Amino acid sequence: MPGTAKSPEEAISRRLKALYNAVEQEEIPDRFLDLLERLDAAEAASAPRKKG
Repeated sequence: MPGTAKSPEEAISRRLKALYNAVEQEEIPDRFLDLLERLDAAEAASAPRKKG
């Protein structure tokens, strides 16, 4: 039967890959994107500035 795992490790590997692919296709929630933007801004504000 095609798609049948030959070992338990292969079955786990296939399921993990399928789960990862499903998660990878999910859209990032706006709240999370907003949080990332605020974290980037805070990091940029706290970084030492180079004197030129």
